[in-house]
Amino acid sequence: MDTGSPLFAVGPTCRHDQPPSAVCRLPSALFRQNAGIDTQVVIVGGGPAGLLLSHLLHLGGVESVVLERQTRQHVMERIRAGVLEFGTTRVLRDAGLGERMLREGFIHRGVAIAFGERVLRIDFKEATDKYVTIYGQTEVQKDLFAAADARGALVIDQVEDVEIHDADTESPSVTFVRGGERERVGTVFVAGCDGSHGVSRETIPLQVIRTFERDYPFGWIGVLAETPPVSNELIYANSQRGFALCSMRNPHLS
Repeated sequence: MDTGSPLFAVGPTCRHDQPPSAVCRLPSALFRQNAGIDTQVVIVGGGPAGLLLSHLLHLGGVESVVLERQTRQHVMERIRAGVLEFGTTRVLRDAGLGERMLREGFIHRGVAIAFGERVLRIDFKEATDKYVTIYGQTEVQKDLFAAADARGALVIDQVEDVEIHDADTESPSVTFVRGGERERVGTVFVAGCDGSHGVSRETIPLQVIRTFERDYPFGWIGVLAETPPVSNELIYANSQRGFALCSMRNPHLS
Protein backbone atom coordinates (compact mmCIF):
# COMPACT_ATOMS: atom_id res chain seq x y z
CA MET A 1 0.00 0.00 0.00
CA ASP A 2 1.43 3.33 -1.03
CA THR A 3 0.02 5.69 1.57
CA GLY A 4 1.46 8.71 -0.13
CA SER A 5 2.40 9.98 3.32
CA PRO A 6 6.03 9.88 4.44
CA LEU A 7 6.36 9.76 8.20
CA PHE A 8 7.91 12.75 9.95
CA ALA A 9 8.66 12.01 13.60
CA VAL A 10 9.88 14.25 16.38
CA GLY A 11 10.37 13.60 20.07
CA PRO A 12 12.64 11.52 22.30
CA THR A 13 14.71 8.77 20.70
CA CYS A 14 12.49 5.91 19.56
CA ARG A 15 13.66 2.58 18.15
CA HIS A 16 12.42 1.61 14.69
CA ASP A 17 13.88 -1.92 14.56
CA GLN A 18 11.31 -3.40 16.92
CA PRO A 19 7.73 -4.63 16.40
CA PRO A 20 4.91 -2.13 17.01
CA SER A 21 4.38 -3.29 20.59
CA ALA A 22 7.94 -2.32 21.44
CA VAL A 23 8.60 0.64 19.19
CA CYS A 24 7.18 3.42 21.35
CA ARG A 25 6.13 1.93 24.66
CA LEU A 26 6.96 5.11 26.48
CA PRO A 27 7.90 5.01 30.19
CA SER A 28 5.25 6.45 32.48
CA ALA A 29 7.94 8.42 34.30
CA LEU A 30 8.41 10.48 31.18
CA PHE A 31 4.86 11.77 31.46
CA ARG A 32 5.06 12.47 35.19
CA GLN A 33 8.03 14.72 34.49
CA ASN A 34 6.19 16.72 31.83
CA ALA A 35 3.09 18.33 33.30
CA GLY A 36 0.36 19.30 30.90
CA ILE A 37 0.83 16.47 28.42
CA ASP A 38 -2.53 15.56 26.96
CA THR A 39 -1.59 12.54 24.88
CA GLN A 40 1.49 10.51 24.09
CA VAL A 41 1.50 10.96 20.31
CA VAL A 42 -0.18 13.54 18.09
CA ILE A 43 -0.66 12.25 14.55
CA VAL A 44 -1.15 14.88 11.87
CA GLY A 45 -3.11 13.34 9.00
CA GLY A 46 -6.07 10.95 9.17
CA GLY A 47 -5.50 9.01 5.97
CA PRO A 48 -4.38 5.37 5.78
CA ALA A 49 -0.91 6.14 7.19
CA GLY A 50 -2.19 8.16 10.14
CA LEU A 51 -5.02 5.84 11.16
CA LEU A 52 -2.87 2.72 10.75
CA LEU A 53 -0.16 4.27 12.92
CA SER A 54 -2.77 5.17 15.54
CA HIS A 55 -4.02 1.59 15.57
CA LEU A 56 -0.53 0.09 15.87
CA LEU A 57 0.30 2.48 18.70
CA HIS A 58 -2.92 1.44 20.44
CA LEU A 59 -1.87 -2.20 20.22
CA GLY A 60 1.40 -1.19 21.89
CA GLY A 61 -0.36 0.60 24.72
CA VAL A 62 0.35 4.10 23.39
CA GLU A 63 -2.34 6.80 23.33
CA SER A 64 -2.69 9.11 20.34
CA VAL A 65 -4.80 11.90 18.91
CA VAL A 66 -5.31 12.14 15.13
CA LEU A 67 -5.81 15.52 13.43
CA GLU A 68 -7.29 15.64 9.93
CA ARG A 69 -7.91 18.70 7.72
CA GLN A 70 -10.76 17.23 5.65
CA THR A 71 -14.15 15.83 6.66
CA ARG A 72 -14.44 12.14 7.37
CA GLN A 73 -16.67 11.68 4.33
CA HIS A 74 -14.07 13.31 2.09
CA VAL A 75 -11.30 11.09 3.44
CA MET A 76 -13.39 7.94 3.08
CA GLU A 77 -14.41 8.72 -0.49
CA ARG A 78 -11.03 9.86 -1.75
CA ILE A 79 -9.95 7.55 -4.59
CA ARG A 80 -6.66 5.78 -3.89
CA ALA A 81 -4.62 2.93 -5.30
CA GLY A 82 -6.14 -0.53 -5.44
CA VAL A 83 -3.20 -2.92 -4.96
CA LEU A 84 -1.89 -3.93 -1.54
CA GLU A 85 1.60 -5.39 -1.33
CA PHE A 86 2.20 -8.60 0.61
CA GLY A 87 3.83 -6.78 3.53
CA THR A 88 0.88 -4.43 3.86
CA THR A 89 -1.67 -7.24 3.93
CA ARG A 90 0.40 -9.01 6.58
CA VAL A 91 0.50 -5.89 8.76
CA LEU A 92 -3.26 -5.35 8.41
CA ARG A 93 -3.99 -9.00 9.14
CA ASP A 94 -1.68 -9.18 12.17
CA ALA A 95 -3.15 -5.95 13.52
CA GLY A 96 -6.66 -7.36 13.37
CA LEU A 97 -7.68 -5.12 10.48
CA GLY A 98 -7.80 -7.62 7.65
CA GLU A 99 -11.06 -9.52 8.07
CA ARG A 100 -12.95 -7.79 5.24
CA MET A 101 -9.81 -7.57 3.10
CA LEU A 102 -9.30 -11.33 3.33
CA ARG A 103 -12.96 -11.95 2.56
CA GLU A 104 -13.48 -9.51 -0.32
CA GLY A 105 -10.01 -8.97 -1.76
CA PHE A 106 -8.63 -10.75 -4.82
CA ILE A 107 -5.29 -12.56 -4.61
CA HIS A 108 -2.98 -12.03 -7.60
CA ARG A 109 0.00 -14.34 -7.85
CA GLY A 110 1.50 -12.70 -10.89
CA VAL A 111 1.55 -9.71 -13.18
CA ALA A 112 1.94 -9.15 -16.93
CA ILE A 113 4.57 -6.85 -18.44
CA ALA A 114 3.77 -5.73 -22.00
CA PHE A 115 6.34 -4.16 -24.31
CA GLY A 116 6.34 -4.02 -28.10
CA GLU A 117 4.35 -7.03 -29.27
CA ARG A 118 5.36 -9.19 -26.30
CA VAL A 119 3.66 -9.93 -23.00
CA LEU A 120 5.76 -11.44 -20.22
CA ARG A 121 4.09 -12.86 -17.11
CA ILE A 122 6.03 -12.67 -13.85
CA ASP A 123 5.00 -15.32 -11.36
CA PHE A 124 5.19 -13.78 -7.88
CA LYS A 125 4.39 -17.04 -6.16
CA GLU A 126 7.16 -18.95 -7.90
CA ALA A 127 9.76 -16.20 -7.63
CA THR A 128 9.09 -14.94 -4.08
CA ASP A 129 6.40 -17.16 -2.56
CA LYS A 130 4.36 -13.97 -2.09
CA TYR A 131 1.37 -12.30 -3.73
CA VAL A 132 -0.47 -8.98 -3.95
CA THR A 133 -4.07 -8.30 -2.99
CA ILE A 134 -6.54 -6.31 -5.06
CA TYR A 135 -8.40 -4.34 -2.41
CA GLY A 136 -8.90 -0.61 -2.78
CA GLN A 137 -7.18 1.63 -0.27
CA THR A 138 -10.52 3.42 -0.05
CA GLU A 139 -11.81 0.21 1.54
CA VAL A 140 -8.78 0.06 3.83
CA GLN A 141 -9.65 3.59 4.96
CA LYS A 142 -13.18 2.47 5.82
CA ASP A 143 -11.80 -0.47 7.81
CA LEU A 144 -9.42 1.84 9.68
CA PHE A 145 -12.22 4.24 10.59
CA ALA A 146 -14.37 1.32 11.79
CA ALA A 147 -11.52 0.09 14.00
CA ALA A 148 -10.90 3.61 15.33
CA ASP A 149 -14.58 3.99 16.24
CA ALA A 150 -14.65 0.57 17.88
CA ARG A 151 -11.77 1.41 20.23
CA GLY A 152 -12.97 4.97 20.88
CA ALA A 153 -10.00 6.63 19.21
CA LEU A 154 -9.91 10.41 19.15
CA VAL A 155 -9.89 11.47 15.48
CA ILE A 156 -10.53 15.19 15.06
CA ASP A 157 -11.42 16.25 11.54
CA GLN A 158 -11.97 19.61 9.86
CA VAL A 159 -9.05 21.22 11.67
CA GLU A 160 -7.31 24.28 10.24
CA ASP A 161 -4.09 26.20 10.76
CA VAL A 162 -2.22 23.28 12.34
CA GLU A 163 1.11 24.31 13.89
CA ILE A 164 3.76 22.20 15.62
CA HIS A 165 5.53 23.92 18.50
CA ASP A 166 8.70 23.14 20.48
CA ALA A 167 9.52 20.18 18.27
CA ASP A 168 13.14 20.29 19.42
CA THR A 169 12.20 19.73 23.06
CA GLU A 170 10.82 16.78 25.04
CA SER A 171 7.47 18.54 25.39
CA PRO A 172 6.26 19.49 21.92
CA SER A 173 2.70 20.59 21.31
CA VAL A 174 0.33 21.04 18.41
CA THR A 175 -2.18 23.84 18.00
CA PHE A 176 -5.04 23.97 15.53
CA VAL A 177 -8.28 25.80 14.85
CA ARG A 178 -11.59 23.95 15.11
CA GLY A 179 -14.95 25.65 14.84
CA GLY A 180 -13.27 29.05 14.95
CA GLU A 181 -11.49 28.31 18.24
CA ARG A 182 -7.76 27.65 18.62
CA GLU A 183 -6.97 24.51 20.63
CA ARG A 184 -3.74 23.00 21.92
CA VAL A 185 -2.63 19.40 22.52
CA GLY A 186 0.52 18.69 24.50
CA THR A 187 2.43 15.52 23.65
CA VAL A 188 5.77 13.71 23.65
CA PHE A 189 5.85 12.69 20.00
CA VAL A 190 4.45 14.30 16.86
CA ALA A 191 4.03 12.04 13.81
CA GLY A 192 3.38 13.81 10.54
CA CYS A 193 1.36 11.53 8.26
CA ASP A 194 -0.01 14.32 6.10
CA GLY A 195 2.16 13.79 3.04
CA SER A 196 5.06 15.68 1.55
CA HIS A 197 2.90 18.77 1.00
CA GLY A 198 1.40 18.80 4.50
CA VAL A 199 2.16 21.12 7.38
CA SER A 200 4.43 18.64 9.16
CA ARG A 201 7.27 18.94 6.68
CA GLU A 202 6.98 22.72 6.78
CA THR A 203 6.77 23.25 10.54
CA ILE A 204 9.13 20.68 12.04
CA PRO A 205 12.59 22.27 12.42
CA LEU A 206 15.19 20.93 10.02
CA GLN A 207 17.56 20.11 12.87
CA VAL A 208 15.12 17.67 14.47
CA ILE A 209 13.07 16.29 11.59
CA ARG A 210 13.48 12.60 10.74
CA THR A 211 11.98 11.63 7.40
CA PHE A 212 11.09 8.11 6.31
CA GLU A 213 10.04 8.00 2.66
CA ARG A 214 10.73 6.53 -0.75
CA ASP A 215 10.53 8.78 -3.81
CA TYR A 216 9.58 7.50 -7.24
CA PRO A 217 10.63 9.66 -10.22
CA PHE A 218 7.34 9.42 -12.09
CA GLY A 219 3.61 9.92 -11.74
CA TRP A 220 0.42 9.02 -13.56
CA ILE A 221 -3.26 9.79 -13.86
CA GLY A 222 -5.84 7.13 -13.11
CA VAL A 223 -9.29 6.66 -14.65
CA LEU A 224 -11.72 4.48 -12.70
CA ALA A 225 -14.59 3.09 -14.77
CA GLU A 226 -17.52 0.74 -14.23
CA THR A 227 -16.31 -1.81 -16.76
CA PRO A 228 -14.95 -5.36 -16.42
CA PRO A 229 -11.15 -5.61 -16.35
CA VAL A 230 -9.37 -6.58 -19.56
CA SER A 231 -7.40 -9.31 -17.80
CA ASN A 232 -7.61 -11.38 -14.63
CA GLU A 233 -4.22 -9.95 -13.60
CA LEU A 234 -2.69 -6.49 -13.83
CA ILE A 235 -0.93 -5.48 -17.05
CA TYR A 236 1.92 -2.97 -17.01
CA ALA A 237 2.59 -1.72 -20.54
CA ASN A 238 5.46 0.40 -21.87
CA SER A 239 5.71 1.95 -25.31
CA GLN A 240 7.16 4.95 -27.10
CA ARG A 241 4.02 6.85 -26.11
CA GLY A 242 4.58 6.22 -22.40
CA PHE A 243 3.44 3.93 -19.60
CA ALA A 244 -0.02 2.45 -19.04
CA LEU A 245 -1.48 0.20 -16.37
CA CYS A 246 -4.59 -1.95 -16.71
CA SER A 247 -5.75 -2.48 -13.15
CA MET A 248 -8.96 -3.42 -11.37
CA ARG A 249 -10.91 -3.18 -8.13
CA ASN A 250 -13.41 -5.99 -8.65
CA PRO A 251 -15.00 -7.94 -11.56
CA HIS A 252 -17.09 -4.87 -12.47
CA LEU A 253 -14.72 -1.99 -11.77
CA SER A 254 -11.40 -1.27 -13.44
